[in-house]
Amino acid sequence: MSLAVNLPIVLSAALIATASPGPATLGIASMSMGAGRRRGVAMALGVVTGSLAWSAAAALGLGAVMLANAWILEAVRYVGAGYLLYLAVLSARSALRPQALAFGAAGDPTLVEAYRKGLLLHLTNPKAILFFGALYSIGVPPDAPPATLLVVIAAVGLQSLLIFLTYALVFSSATVARGFARIRRLFDGLLAVAFGYAGFKVLTAHLR
Repeated sequence: MSLAVNLPIVLSAALIATASPGPATLGIASMSMGAGRRRGVAMALGVVTGSLAWSAAAALGLGAVMLANAWILEAVRYVGAGYLLYLAVLSARSALRPQALAFGAAGDPTLVEAYRKGLLLHLTNPKAILFFGALYSIGVPPDAPPATLLVVIAAVGLQSLLIFLTYALVFSSATVARGFARIRRLFDGLLAVAFGYAGFKVLTAHLR
């Protein structure tokens, strides 16, 4: 790997962004506490897949293409905001229904459905491509060979995998699950506010 690549900076910045509370981490926590460990892990894997997709897109220069074609970024922005607001409505409905599950589901989602929720949650975040684009522009030289880019993408992806799986495992523990059963409606209400706020911020953000 090229010595010009500042992998510690790349991983440190990605660690802060990944571990900080946000729609993805809150979604994984809700899924893990409400639907169990396997579904929480499945959702975490979906989030990681979405993260890898944006990371690879940024490394290949697709972020610059999106910025040069504003309509693409705008389309992703509106879709992302709509999906977050949709999750906010489902979470609000779940908070109002004594027997409803997180995300307003009528029953436990399948593993595929949990994975898809995580994937969509991250793919519809237009700020991710901008974050990875900025990250790689700082830590990776523009003339980095493909092998170096693959190492960086793999390192960031592995770190994200460990973080999101840890969230899924911690929040699906029996102790946390019992506590969640007592405050589920409050948590879903907070989740509705968080998703709604995130959707509003994406909808009104100036991404260029």
